[in-house]
Amino acid sequence: MPIRVLLSDDEALARERLRGLLEDEPDLEIVAECGDGKSAISLIKREKPDLVFLDIQMPEIDGFGVVSALREGPLPLTIFVTAYDRYAMKAFEVHALDYLLKPVVKERLSEALDHARKQLQHPSEAMFQRRVLDMLGDLDSRQNVPQRIVIKADGEIVCLKPNEIDWAESAGNYVCLHVGANTHILRETITSLETRLGHRQFLRVHRSTLVNVDRIKTLRPSLYGDYAILLRDGTKLTLSRGFRENVLKRLGTA
Repeated sequence: MPIRVLLSDDEALARERLRGLLEDEPDLEIVAECGDGKSAISLIKREKPDLVFLDIQMPEIDGFGVVSALREGPLPLTIFVTAYDRYAMKAFEVHALDYLLKPVVKERLSEALDHARKQLQHPSEAMFQRRVLDMLGDLDSRQNVPQRIVIKADGEIVCLKPNEIDWAESAGNYVCLHVGANTHILRETITSLETRLGHRQFLRVHRSTLVNVDRIKTLRPSLYGDYAILLRDGTKLTLSRGFRENVLKRLGTA
């Protein structure tokens, strides 16, 4: 039987290049393609591929978020694809089968495919992939999560510990950090901040919002599949439908 393959990358040209390289492999069958993390989660659950090529940087839910969202189900062999070598170590920390740097070259792809074939031929050895799910619980504790966030503003330097942050919201290329009654402006994107802080303490609840899980008091169903979030200080936020499944699983309610 052919090896069922899924491609997930938000760059259409990158998917096209990878698809072209894989067409030379007669034992592979590309069963689905997508360009975002949410679709990747849905397609992996539906198609149950043997092998996934998973872009690390994707809108809203990145490659690591996709793996996290699949913690309750069977996990296919995963080859991460990235344009940034600094992600390679993290990919191995979550025990991906392999990783490829963009632009993907034929020789390196062949090595990764040989590795995948060997794992699929020996299921008992391939079970190490399940350790991805076991490792997710402590992955963030092994990341280089910053001990402090340094903000320069109005001639002052403010040093914040990550656990002091209640929640954060995107403002273009800036992020507003809400700390008690104070708000600090950090020149950084919300996605970059999320990567730095890790997924253990902070949850992406909206495309523009990160929340410290310790500040969440209640979640209530709202309109159109959203949830209303009430923080312990009375702040009201929205858990959007696109992030709902991952957040509820992380909180142990789904």
